[in-house]
Amino acid sequence: MSFREFFLRYLMPKVEWKHVLKNALYIFLCLLVQTMLLSRTRIAGICPYALPAAAVALGMFEGPMAGVLYSLVLGYFADMAFVENTVLFTVLFPALAFGAGFIAQFFINRRFFAFMGAAALGLLLTAFGQMLHTSALDGFSGDMISTGILQTLWSLPLAALAYLFPAKWSSFAPASRREENQ
Repeated sequence: MSFREFFLRYLMPKVEWKHVLKNALYIFLCLLVQTMLLSRTRIAGICPYALPAAAVALGMFEGPMAGVLYSLVLGYFADMAFVENTVLFTVLFPALAFGAGFIAQFFINRRFFAFMGAAALGLLLTAFGQMLHTSALDGFSGDMISTGILQTLWSLPLAALAYLFPAKWSSFAPASRREENQ
């Protein structure tokens, strides 16, 4: 059996293309809002950053492995949009998605407050990663810690918005809620 036959017979029928396209649209909209609106909005000189919350949402609501794949795409395009980072988001977002998906699969529920806790942790880890990257290039400053905390606080309301769409069409949603959305 060739790879093409294997692919067409076993893999293609199992992929829900409508669901994949919904997640691709979600990733596109998150990147569009982040690069066009949020990167130009400064509150106390700090831009909110909502993409880690989107990576956590994809991991939490799509499962660890699918969340890693979606977040890898999200991180890759985020690194292309923000040229000061080389591969930070490409590596960090799949790790956040896997962690959130694994924890949601075994330890916490997929409700709003659990998501907000996981998103806050993801935002803090992303701010810490950005801080490490900057301190490696320019040296450490104590203001970096306050900047990371403020960036996390400014980004939390946007994390609540990142929860809405994946929670609505998640494959882990109850069957009655999935049927309403189709």
